[in-house]
Amino acid sequence: MPGTLYGVGVGPGDPELVTVKAARLIGAAEVVAYHAARHGRSIARRIAEPYLRGDQIEEALVYPVTTETTDHPGGYQGAIDEFYAAAAERLAAHLDAGRDVVLLAEGDPLFYGSYMHMHKRLTPRFRAVVVPGVTSVSAASAALGRPLVERDEVLTVLPGTLPRDELARRLAATDSAAVLKLGRTFDDVRGALADAGRLADALYVERATTDGQRTADLADVDPAEVPYFSIALVPGRVASSLPPGRPGEVVAAAEPAVVAATEPAAEPAGFGEVVVVGTGPAGRDWLTPQTAAALAEADDLVGYGPYLDRVAPNPRQTRHASDNRVEAERAALALDLAAAGRRVAVVSAGDPGVFAMAAAVLEVASGPKYSDVPVRVLPGMSAAQAVAAAVGAPLGHDHALISLSDRLKPWEVVTERLVAAARADLVIAIYNPRSKARPWQLGAARDVLLEHRAADTPVVLGRDVGGAGERIVVTTLAALDPADVDMRTLVIVGSSATRVVHRGAGTTVFTPRHYGR
Repeated sequence: MPGTLYGVGVGPGDPELVTVKAARLIGAAEVVAYHAARHGRSIARRIAEPYLRGDQIEEALVYPVTTETTDHPGGYQGAIDEFYAAAAERLAAHLDAGRDVVLLAEGDPLFYGSYMHMHKRLTPRFRAVVVPGVTSVSAASAALGRPLVERDEVLTVLPGTLPRDELARRLAATDSAAVLKLGRTFDDVRGALADAGRLADALYVERATTDGQRTADLADVDPAEVPYFSIALVPGRVASSLPPGRPGEVVAAAEPAVVAATEPAAEPAGFGEVVVVGTGPAGRDWLTPQTAAALAEADDLVGYGPYLDRVAPNPRQTRHASDNRVEAERAALALDLAAAGRRVAVVSAGDPGVFAMAAAVLEVASGPKYSDVPVRVLPGMSAAQAVAAAVGAPLGHDHALISLSDRLKPWEVVTERLVAAARADLVIAIYNPRSKARPWQLGAARDVLLEHRAADTPVVLGRDVGGAGERIVVTTLAALDPADVDMRTLVIVGSSATRVVHRGAGTTVFTPRHYGR
């Protein structure tokens, strides 16, 4: 039996304005979805966070554009329409599998909200329940402690994106008005209020019901400080004749709308794409918003098993785990899936372009079979960056990244590169330093470096940085013990300029940006 789509309004900002019904549904949901800007943060999710269990499937629907330009062939609207269609299919996959989906909506779901775009696309196929929420208009009125209309007065709600002359005409013809979507439109809105002779009556509310709430006479507001989440109110003249009341709380309640399922799901068309991502050195906190969005949008996740385990499970997605030694096969699988129309995320740890899957995917993709399959690479936080930051800034000057693994290149080449980097007096970050199959290599590398570096050269060992087992050791090149190192450790060997400074209870390692003076 298909699941139910719940469009749940969470109010304008204060989590205590979430209705009892909304809180119950959010806490019980199998899947919680929400729209987010490209930075990855979602106001609706932040409002709902007190009611989340912590173990639910989350679907972050990240807009591809907001106000910036796009090279999409259909322009801005084409990019947005394509996004809404893809987002609807992601939610449809859960609904088809019998999972209920709560789609969070700031304010009220059907009042200038993103939920309605999913509602229109999904209600022909699935049952939907809409749970109303407190609108920004109600919240702003309460913040001001001012009624908007009384008796027979008419309230008009207007988007600030209307042309100035149209806004002025409508403002002049109504008793009371609320103008939404300010931000970049503020100058035109204020001009329209002046044109309509209503500027003196206009009030301004910013981020209603949140800690950042601000109210003012609209004529006194600096346009440069107006965010998108602000509203202009013009109370009716009868209502304005009353003394201002005290700001209060606004509560909303109504019966949900129910729509029956009728139409089958649409099939994906054309090529998908491969996005190669890096999860950083540890958990979710190390993900960039770009990477989080790509992982959320994917139909398939491809990668080495332990790296896939870092990504929260989502039953809508198919996982293809494999051994760490089959990079070309893994890349071909991802490209084949994308050629069949799937959105595929190839998952690496750290940064995918640093001793990871980006090069493998691009190498396989360079063949004629995959010439039409789009491939993108998204950067991640590398292990070298994470270890360096944990101890200070040992990579503050010129440095080299060298892998000790001889699985894909001869040990003689590794040795030559170590010697060259040592002679050049570069700081060296050593990846893949010591495995069970080659426990001798780190000791051999240390001995090679000691031929060109002082015995007291600083060395940093960073293991599982950002994880529960994080361990940082600062030692010297002569004292480096290979037994202290495994494959989850990154080794940084300093240059002649690298310094170790003991500060309070900690030790800092850094390489100055100036050299030789």
